[in-house]
Amino acid sequence: MSGLQRVLVANRGEIAVRIIRACHVAGVEAVAVYSDADEKSRWVRMADDAVHIGRSAAQKSYLDPDALLKAARTAEVDAVHPGYGFLSESGAFARAIEEAGLVFIGPRPAVLEKMGDKAAARSAAVSAGVPVVPGTDPIADPEDVPRLAAEIGFPLLLKAAAGGGGRGIRPVRTVEELLDVLPTAQAEARSAFGDPAIYLERAVPQARHVEVQVLADEHGDVVHLFERDCSVQRRRQKLIEEAPAPGLREETRQAITSAAVRLAEHVGYRGAGTVEFLVDGEGGFYFIEMNARVQVEHPITEMITGVDVVAEQLRIAGGERLSLDQGSIERRGAAVELRINAEDPERDFAPTPGEISVLRLPGGPGVRVDTGITQGDRISPFYDSLIAKLICWGEDREQAYARARQALSEFHVEGVASTAGLHRELTSDPELTAGPVHTTWLEQRHG
Repeated sequence: MSGLQRVLVANRGEIAVRIIRACHVAGVEAVAVYSDADEKSRWVRMADDAVHIGRSAAQKSYLDPDALLKAARTAEVDAVHPGYGFLSESGAFARAIEEAGLVFIGPRPAVLEKMGDKAAARSAAVSAGVPVVPGTDPIADPEDVPRLAAEIGFPLLLKAAAGGGGRGIRPVRTVEELLDVLPTAQAEARSAFGDPAIYLERAVPQARHVEVQVLADEHGDVVHLFERDCSVQRRRQKLIEEAPAPGLREETRQAITSAAVRLAEHVGYRGAGTVEFLVDGEGGFYFIEMNARVQVEHPITEMITGVDVVAEQLRIAGGERLSLDQGSIERRGAAVELRINAEDPERDFAPTPGEISVLRLPGGPGVRVDTGITQGDRISPFYDSLIAKLICWGEDREQAYARARQALSEFHVEGVASTAGLHRELTSDPELTAGPVHTTWLEQRHG
């Protein structure tokens, strides 16, 4: 199926397990990497080979490009899959992989750099004829801020140009508030992203977060796999995702998916990617960013289309054409994904690292569980706190949520606190199940 022979999985946790599975199905050998904390991890046991890459801290292992390059050479792989997070959207890492004579399973370095810079990505969207939220380019002179803010109109968002994943964003409602937080925002942008550049963007009240999954090969073929709704968020971090987006008008669906394909074609995209939009109450939509990698929530797209997104990544990286065209992609049913984290909602979602003493996972028709842990493993304080993703499919949205509630009733974890209880509450909330909701719904309703 794939032109690749041996792939280094430069990541950890559930996405490492996911990639290793896809490699094995495609007849490709998979090599895991691991830090001190992950030596006995599930993905290491699953892989054909494994290479130690450093100490437990991410900066000393999974975020160390030299350690990963050394591992790739040691394991004699012909490609590197970065998964999501860590170095997955680093143009410098992708370039180093290619300069080493290996295949980076993702976009070309130049495209990663362009789409990783929010201002450059915004400019690309404008050039491609994709609607964007009214806003500015990166601001060179702070004295221009009051004038630019007045032209856009309040409320607005102060954004780090190099930010992503919901980070580097500050809502402001007055020019006085904007001027007050501007120096801090620039300093935080420099510290978090290595770039102090900021820009302004109008806030879209009660907007929905809708994103489109795209696939693009080396031969110029680009398709979409419909859309996902990721509006159930806490502090811009997604908790529940579903596909398709509930209540989206068909004309909006067609327009938003076409816009995503158009942008991918315009920038010469390669691989799997997600184009993210805000959708207002009138059906208008606005580009916000492009995630140039596989997404955490890709399984719900797989559930409604039957397309293996990671398998297509491997095909594309091997130089092959996509296994499908737009006309052959059909949408069936509905799916919802619940992210169960080792966090305590009663303590402001503080992480609760520790040993998983008991873990019972659900099953049944339409139920999929993606996890990188087994009973007896530890949730490490060094990385994200994800325990498992519960993905539930149904013939319609009502059945998908019913299966989600049943899956949650079967899910049981001991040793750490988890967000499972919150998900039980949310999936029974009549406002959510009636849908759709907006991105601030959870904070307004549940605090």
